[in-house]
Amino acid sequence: MDKISASAPDAWEELVTSALLGTARRTPPGVAPGPEAPVALLDAAAVETVRRRAGLRPARAAQRPQPAPEDTRPALPAAAARRLAMLLADRPGTGGGGRRGTAPDLMELLPQWLATANARGYAAPPQLLPALLDAARGRTDLRPAALAFAGSRATWLARLNPDWRFALRATPGGGTALPSPQDTAGVRRLWEEGLFAERVALLSAIRAREPAAARELLATTWATERAEDRLMFLDSLRTGLGAEDEPFLEQALADRSRNVRATAAELLSALPGSALAARMAVRAGACVAVDHTQDRPTIVVEAPHECDSGMERDGVVAKAPAGRGERSWWFGQLVEAAPLWVWPGRLGGRTPEEIVALPVADDWRNELHAAWCRAAVRQRDAGWARALLGTPAAPEAGGPGAVSLAERARLLNTLGSAERADWVAAFIATHGLSEAFQLLGVCGVPWAAPLGRAVVDALNIARDAGSYPWSFSGVMGLAERCLDPSEAGRLEGLMAVPDEGEDASPGAGGYWAEAFQRLVTTLRLRAAMTEELGVA
Repeated sequence: MDKISASAPDAWEELVTSALLGTARRTPPGVAPGPEAPVALLDAAAVETVRRRAGLRPARAAQRPQPAPEDTRPALPAAAARRLAMLLADRPGTGGGGRRGTAPDLMELLPQWLATANARGYAAPPQLLPALLDAARGRTDLRPAALAFAGSRATWLARLNPDWRFALRATPGGGTALPSPQDTAGVRRLWEEGLFAERVALLSAIRAREPAAARELLATTWATERAEDRLMFLDSLRTGLGAEDEPFLEQALADRSRNVRATAAELLSALPGSALAARMAVRAGACVAVDHTQDRPTIVVEAPHECDSGMERDGVVAKAPAGRGERSWWFGQLVEAAPLWVWPGRLGGRTPEEIVALPVADDWRNELHAAWCRAAVRQRDAGWARALLGTPAAPEAGGPGAVSLAERARLLNTLGSAERADWVAAFIATHGLSEAFQLLGVCGVPWAAPLGRAVVDALNIARDAGSYPWSFSGVMGLAERCLDPSEAGRLEGLMAVPDEGEDASPGAGGYWAEAFQRLVTTLRLRAAMTEELGVA
């Protein structure tokens, strides 16, 4: 059998080209055309492979990596370790046709498992770290909890495998040990000489313990920092933000970077007692008044006619987005940044509920209420949030001031967990589940008993209506992750296929039975997971 000449410098490329095109279209030099050509090609490739490998020169041995750091946290219980291996082995998308059947979605339980394991302070089993990092690589929402569970060994592994490089980016300082607060010289040296990620990690760590010390450290190099770095450093002041930060933030209002100025203004407006808040109170107050000449007191709005330099310095963006009028754009920013305490005095001593209930002239209601919503969220004012949310049973499935479900969800976040759950439960009892998905997403896990009952009752009503469960798949998925596992027993009666009425969609009962079976199975699995992790 003919072979390709060993001296041909491009023999390998000729073989690859022939393999791609096929020997019927092209045979490499030295191979005769015909039915034996494919076998000759493979033989030639085998010979050339051996020749290429034999021609490699041995490289200098790489330095062996240092051993991975010890993890002193308690070991995971054996049953919990086996459960984690099962969760990591599950792969989404194995079903077909969009029908999930009754099997739980194990990957969707992994975030809850990680949260519980981290709360218990367990160490990750070393043999499962690669699978854990692979899972976190594919899902960014898993990364914080997964890296916390993996500990310092995650960054050790990430330095050895480029696929896990995200762990170095996600870990402040790339896993670099930070000096202790008592090591003044070490802190100063890392702050002045460290990489940007290390400096961010250092500033954040100090800010969490001693807000004033972090601010003073930032002030030492503020004037020489790059604009993008100043912005990141300034954002760290959100942690522990207080009145003591006002002088520094006021100076930042004169920064040469527009983004830095905007962030400083936002932080100052979150301090209702700041000088910026007082300036915004004067500006916003001049735009809003109560007209008593009409049949009932009515709020009237006179939006600003210009955005002057003082407004821009205090964070008002002069250029309106496409489709927005300039005056309404400026007005919304003023009201959003004004402290909410200004409005009762400005509007006749009324309470937030009374103010929100007033009519607003000339179609300014939505703009005004939307700005109040943003102010309530920024200032974490639960009283105004309640007023803007209104009662859950309000007509049209909305409060008197919220302009969207997303806005209502943000307002709910200012309330305590129990009050939040009660409000959403009452909302679902009145309006059903069609608009509740975003609201459920801000409720604490596991759901409080009234909220869980409201969701299950609404799902039962939807099942009895005879429609397919597809439109409720998002809520059902939330229920699998958020419903209290103790509710499993109460759901057993819903696992059977119901009798289908005349108006029911064909086969809908079977699909609902599957969905409830999966829900019950998942709840029981969650209960077992919790027990395995040693949580009472």
